[in-house]
Amino acid sequence: MLKIAKLSRSTFYYQAKIQQGGDKYATLKAQIREVYDRHKGCYGYRRITAELHNAGSGVNHKTVQRLMQLLGLKSLVRPKKYRSYRGEINSNVPNVLDRQFRANQPNQKWVTDVTEFNVRGDKLYLSPVMDLFNGEIVAFETRRTPQLPLVSNMLKRALSKLGDRQTPLLHSDQGWQYQMPAYRRQLEEHGLTQSMSRKGNCLDNAAMESFFGILKSEFFYLNKFDSIELLDAGLRKYIHYYNHERIKTKLKGLSPVQYRNQYSMGQLLASNVQQIGVSSFVG
Repeated sequence: MLKIAKLSRSTFYYQAKIQQGGDKYATLKAQIREVYDRHKGCYGYRRITAELHNAGSGVNHKTVQRLMQLLGLKSLVRPKKYRSYRGEINSNVPNVLDRQFRANQPNQKWVTDVTEFNVRGDKLYLSPVMDLFNGEIVAFETRRTPQLPLVSNMLKRALSKLGDRQTPLLHSDQGWQYQMPAYRRQLEEHGLTQSMSRKGNCLDNAAMESFFGILKSEFFYLNKFDSIELLDAGLRKYIHYYNHERIKTKLKGLSPVQYRNQYSMGQLLASNVQQIGVSSFVG
């Protein structure tokens, strides 16, 4: 019977046991366990869901995740995170930001980092810079390799957005790109203050880590990409959506760009009122 059903002995008896108990998810649990066992614990809930979809099931990934938790099944493979740190070059840069992630005005505090995406063995790297005032992605660069232009081109785009006398602090981890003389010259020439996280302490750049988490959970993990080109195009659309349309409760229900525009309008009105007051006093 086991050979006919093409089930492992443990899966077969598990299915028989739970069916006797009247569990409405009995069959689905058995299918999940069978896929998990067949792939030797290397599949997490996303890939098990995909496998079940390929077999004709329309089960939701959240249901699979919940049932795996009930069954005590967890992927034995942990995702590898891109690390740009390659040892100290000349990283005597203090942690000036010191986890003070609030900014009182635009272009006062920036943070940056690099993250990696993998599509069928091909990799794409994203280097964004975020304004801590409103969480807006000021500029970004994508490339197939994590070389210096990935960061330097991003910085060039970000610098072009600055107004007169705007010299933000720019915080990063101790990635080798941020320690290169060419990168540091860019900062010095525009009067920016460089700040770096302490070695191996991702919480020092928690705001950027949070953005990467949102980006991957809302965009990358929920979509299927057949090529790096499609991923790249999708990233650009998502970042535009994130800046212009995705509202945040801490921004009073506004998107980052809407919040910045509201602030700028308020500053303009305050300036006009002040000028009117001065004119009236002089008159």
